[in-house]
Amino acid sequence: MLSIIIPTLNEEKYLPLLLKEIKKQNFKDYEIIVADANSKDKTVEIAKSFGCKIVKGGLPAKGRNEGAKVAQGDLFLFLDADNIFLPPNFLEKLIKEFKERKLNLASFPVYARGNKFDEMAFKISYFWINLTQNFLPHAHNSILVKRKIHEMTGGFDEEIKMAEDHAYARVASKFGKFGFIQTEPVFTSCRRFEKDGRFNTYLKYFLAGIYMFFRGNIKKDIFKYRLDRKVEKSEK
Repeated sequence: MLSIIIPTLNEEKYLPLLLKEIKKQNFKDYEIIVADANSKDKTVEIAKSFGCKIVKGGLPAKGRNEGAKVAQGDLFLFLDADNIFLPPNFLEKLIKEFKERKLNLASFPVYARGNKFDEMAFKISYFWINLTQNFLPHAHNSILVKRKIHEMTGGFDEEIKMAEDHAYARVASKFGKFGFIQTEPVFTSCRRFEKDGRFNTYLKYFLAGIYMFFRGNIKKDIFKYRLDRKVEKSEK
């Protein structure tokens, strides 16, 4: 079984889009776990209407960890609530290649559904990911991992302020084979770019990558990067 784990906080706008995309997949051997951080909107109500298992969450790292604790599957797929589009047969193709390549954990393309600049920026990012995956694993929020590998890592580091997904991939790759699977891209919202500005957001990503390369995990709030998933009033 595949356990799909989604951390949420006030995601009534985006969560139903993702859940509908999951339900459209031809692969059906899965459970969906929503780890909610005390949403004040209809997030939990929506999750229940789709038959999701609900657990108490927190910031993304904690939410993923709490979801994994109750998961029944031997494979975990961590997704963000604003992953708004999954390609046809995505789950089936992803798991098939994962098994054929004998991987223990993997990431895959997740693009912001924004403008041409976003598309170019993400293509550059994934060129770097492909170039370095054998010695410097990257994982943009969405990760497929075997249960036993997740348990061996101790889960996501909840003290990390930014890029906890990359840190997780680098720790987990010490226990098993990491690979980047070239699926058709999953699309995510560009709300962070619209809220914080594209230049500022991409600059933070770039500087964070340099920091991690030379200094390690980001456990200080030096980039003022907010991991909450609150929906802005303008987005409702």
